[in-house]
Amino acid sequence: MIPSALALFAASLTAATLSPLVQAAVPDTSPPIDFTRQIRPILSNHCFACHGLDAAAREADLDLTTFESATAPRRRGQQAIIPGDPEASRAWIRIIDPGDPMPPKAVHNALSDQQRHLIRTWIEQGASYEPHWAYVPPKRVPVPPPTHSSWSNDPIDRWISHRLQQERLQPAPEADSATLLRRLTTDLTGLPPTTAQLDAYLKNPDEAAWASAIDHSLASHNYAERMAMFWLDLVRFADTVGYHGDQAQHIWPYRDWVIDAFHSNMPFDQFTEAQLAGDLLDNPTQSQKVATAYNRLIQTSHEGGVQLKEYRAIYMGDRIRNASAVWMGATVGCAQCHDHKYDPYTMHDYYAMGAFFADIDDEEHLEDPYNGLNTSPTRRVPEMQVATDESNRKRAAIQMKIESARNAMSEAVAALTTDREQWAQDLLTDVEQRHTEDTLWVDDLADTGGHVQGDWNFQSGTDPLPHSGTAYRLQQSEGLIQHYTSEADREIKLKGDDLLYTWVYLSEEDPPNAVMLQFNADGDDWEHRAVWGDSSIGYGRRGNSWTGYQRKGDLPPLGEWVRLEVMASEVGLAEDATINGWAFTQHGGTVRWDRAGVESGGLTNEVQTALRATDRSEAQEALLATLQSAHSPEVQQHRAAVKSAERTLAQHDKSLPKTVYTRTLKTPRPTRILPRGDFLDESGELVEPAIPAFMGSLEVEDRPDRLDFARWLTTPIAEGGVGELTARVLVNRLWTMMMGVGLCPSLDDFGGQGRPPVHLELLDALAIDLVESGWDIKAMLRRIAMSDAYRQSSVPSLESVERDPENLLLARQSRSRLPAELVRDRLLSVSGLLVDKVGGPSVKPPQPPGLYQHLNFPPRKYKADQDERQWRRGVYVHWQRQFLHPMLKAFDAPSRVECTAQRPVSNTPLAALAMMNDPVAIAAARAMAQRVLEHAPGSTRDQLAWAMREATGRRPSNAEVDRLEQLLGSSLEHWRQTPAEAALVSGGREEAAKKAAWTHVCRTILNLHETINRD
Repeated sequence: MIPSALALFAASLTAATLSPLVQAAVPDTSPPIDFTRQIRPILSNHCFACHGLDAAAREADLDLTTFESATAPRRRGQQAIIPGDPEASRAWIRIIDPGDPMPPKAVHNALSDQQRHLIRTWIEQGASYEPHWAYVPPKRVPVPPPTHSSWSNDPIDRWISHRLQQERLQPAPEADSATLLRRLTTDLTGLPPTTAQLDAYLKNPDEAAWASAIDHSLASHNYAERMAMFWLDLVRFADTVGYHGDQAQHIWPYRDWVIDAFHSNMPFDQFTEAQLAGDLLDNPTQSQKVATAYNRLIQTSHEGGVQLKEYRAIYMGDRIRNASAVWMGATVGCAQCHDHKYDPYTMHDYYAMGAFFADIDDEEHLEDPYNGLNTSPTRRVPEMQVATDESNRKRAAIQMKIESARNAMSEAVAALTTDREQWAQDLLTDVEQRHTEDTLWVDDLADTGGHVQGDWNFQSGTDPLPHSGTAYRLQQSEGLIQHYTSEADREIKLKGDDLLYTWVYLSEEDPPNAVMLQFNADGDDWEHRAVWGDSSIGYGRRGNSWTGYQRKGDLPPLGEWVRLEVMASEVGLAEDATINGWAFTQHGGTVRWDRAGVESGGLTNEVQTALRATDRSEAQEALLATLQSAHSPEVQQHRAAVKSAERTLAQHDKSLPKTVYTRTLKTPRPTRILPRGDFLDESGELVEPAIPAFMGSLEVEDRPDRLDFARWLTTPIAEGGVGELTARVLVNRLWTMMMGVGLCPSLDDFGGQGRPPVHLELLDALAIDLVESGWDIKAMLRRIAMSDAYRQSSVPSLESVERDPENLLLARQSRSRLPAELVRDRLLSVSGLLVDKVGGPSVKPPQPPGLYQHLNFPPRKYKADQDERQWRRGVYVHWQRQFLHPMLKAFDAPSRVECTAQRPVSNTPLAALAMMNDPVAIAAARAMAQRVLEHAPGSTRDQLAWAMREATGRRPSNAEVDRLEQLLGSSLEHWRQTPAEAALVSGGREEAAKKAAWTHVCRTILNLHETINRD
């Protein structure tokens, strides 16, 4: 089981740390060296590539990853490391060798003097090793006593203040109340507080008000949208497929599922299960199926020449890299071609993890790449339609209308029974006096025009002779076959209850199972069929006859020409319908098809026989009932209402959004190790799904699946999982979102190449607390926000900056520019343009023409939304992997090709240009100017102060108002002299100079550093 495996792995290193040899050799003259924080990073960055865990790449058969291997006797009695004696240690001798040092000069990775000093001191102190912290189960240790009396008693504050005391640093004072509320709402919702919210909080900013502000933010749907940004980066969500043509895909319902999950505070273990394996749960709901779109977020190629095996390997690698990065903080993907050089992951581990995903059915586009996939959005089978609560309510209302109309029609039909005999006599008399008219549909030529489909095999035989003209159409098949015309140039307008017919000759030696006539009315309605024979023809088939599949009984006589005939009313054709399509269908056998047409004014022989019968059969009564109801205006009115409601239902269902999801293969694809990652080399061994071997095994009866893997990730260690290790990764990222820097600085790599935690004890405690809370993310964020550490000022002391420039010790809060989407959100919110609507398709804000001019397969143009959708939050902006929205790209949003745990933050001219010229920035400045002119009270100076507070949350100084007033004056003077330019800037000609001047001032305010910064 997992606990024992982890314990053994850790104990194998810990035992070496506590060996008598080590303890005896530790001198007392130097401060003790911390292996995890000081030595291991040096070994990992400079030594493990050649002397690490990858045995195939190991030089001189020297492994420096453990105490045993590093101190083991070697040839001629030498040892790489002799604890307590660097001068006799072969590794140290090579490190300081001026002619041939280690690392070799050729690799350009030389050790610094400080690093050499640390290694020497470490060897002198006994060369103690410690297990890599990330693979040691988190454990609780006694919380240190309170250090700063003003701070809370929560372990968060006690651990941080304890470390600051050790480093002889003082924490920063608490930030002012306005800054705190602005920081809080930005961190938790991505939006600044409104001025009204800020004023209400500032009236009494006590502990209760602070807790209430936290709870209000966490309850908001804006919180869920903010958290979705965080998660979508990790899982590399995008609206396009990435490779080749980068076509759009049906995927946005997954984004909405993520938002809903965070809003409802779904426990993270359930959140994990649903995404990795929702399809494997018992009776999965629509929501759980939508969640499985996670497995389909890989980049896919829809190029015609893709190689199945190549992309199968590529897709598997994508899934391994992402799952291990998101939940494990691990770089398992590095073991694709060789054992991991820095962590205990082997090639076998890599492919065994990939085998978990070998049951995902998503290769149709690889198996048939030429099947019209260069479209946008492209088809990514399987896809499902998604019904929302609102759409379900609409559907239920439509179904009620259908049911009501059907009941009314049934009552009207039942009422006809009393008049049937008189109606039958009147109809028979009328028909006997009528003049019939025969209109040809097709005979010796396929001359209807329109689309002609199937094999129109005209033959002129003598056995039998054609019934009409000079030829008939011979159709033979062992299964379903048909020939038909649609959208024909020849159209037949029905003149009442007409009779539709076709002459057929069914082979005695090879009869069909069934034959069918199918008619298209008014261009788009094929739901009119008559069937003779068995039920082998599936088109429109139901349990009982209906207008779309009218069962006419047994096959007609074999070996002779027979007229198949059906009344238009029997198959639901209205009296004024237009026939413009006709299909001739059979299942199996040999059938000769001849003249087809419409006879007006006549009745089928079957109907005439029923009308004249004195003792009718049930079938005859049913036939006449159908015919009578077709002649009844009241019944037809109700029938029209039914059809109208059914069309509305069909349109409703067709309009439902689609999304990709995970469908499980009955038999998973075999997974084998690919030597050197070569998809053409199939000599590697077959592997079954498994977790990394050094972490144990999954104790399940059958083949482990994705659900087992998902549960292993979140099950507590004591119960056989690695839940606390997963919690470490998640807590560290949540902490970073709130504090600007992680308890472990490496958000994406908890492995050997990552940086060790600065506050490991606190990280472990929070990880355990998260698991024990039932994976309650909101509770964890609330706890962090309530801490005094969170409420520190971000203004640093000189000593803090000099000694801890990265703020890893957390002696202050962090300052940073907002993420790209939140920069956009800030502009929209402050200007009043923001449309605060949750969910729905991704939006495309206006951009200059030509944005997508380089996109091909297929070529496409950027079609911007011109309505209110353009003002929605950044989380809903269309994510085109190859051509990311320019404003988002300028502010360091990732392409989402790979997992992004932490975005870079740059300061470039492109960002400044985007803030000055992007359409949303210009529109925001105009809208804010309009707000000032319409709502800001008082004098011009009051208006300027009002605008500053709206944007920054604080009241400006007199000097700042002076500068803004000067800018307003000079701008007004300039644009009075250039009215055309003023109209362009302001967006109109009425008071153009005044509006342009205020637009320029507002654009300046919106470009302030503090407007688009977190603190």
